[in-house]
Amino acid sequence: MEKFTTLTGVAAPLPIINIDTDMIIPKQFLKTIKRTGLGTALFHEMRTLDDGAENPDFVLNQPAYRKAQILVAGDNFGCGSSREHAPWALLDFGIRCVISTSFADIFYNNCFKNGILPIVVSQEDLDKLMDDAKRGANATLTVDLEAQEIRGPDGGSVSFDIDPFRKHCLLNGLDDIGLTMEKAPSIGAFETKVDGERPWI
Repeated sequence: MEKFTTLTGVAAPLPIINIDTDMIIPKQFLKTIKRTGLGTALFHEMRTLDDGAENPDFVLNQPAYRKAQILVAGDNFGCGSSREHAPWALLDFGIRCVISTSFADIFYNNCFKNGILPIVVSQEDLDKLMDDAKRGANATLTVDLEAQEIRGPDGGSVSFDIDPFRKHCLLNGLDDIGLTMEKAPSIGAFETKVDGERPWI
């Protein structure tokens, strides 16, 4: 998993509450178990018109936000079904950080397992960040995970809380497999000991 330390990138404003996982990645795109290739279907129903053309009014189709790496979204982001394809689609598009006032628990946990930083802020701070994000090409935010701080284009900053263990995992690029591999020497020593004590196993 790619490490998350400091991210400076364009932030796209998505001031919609209750964005569920079916809005993030519709069910017809869940046929794959690969983590790549889903970015083109991210927010499919909002990004495309009935004839399949791009919806020019949707934020991620606008020139200033096509390369957005940060999403500033309304309350209760990621609600709905537990599909892990939702963070896969965000990551494949290029989104590494989502900022909201609250997240659905399963989506929140899945983000950390896939190298995306979900940040919970107050409504007051979200309003400030949403205003920053609406500046188009100048909507650049810096997310400093080590300092637990979001810095805006005008020099203002917002602090955020994060579980220390999850912070450690993101800073070091550790998913569940990576965490297990950190224990490889201890696991190997245990297996050697068991082989000697109980060779019949």
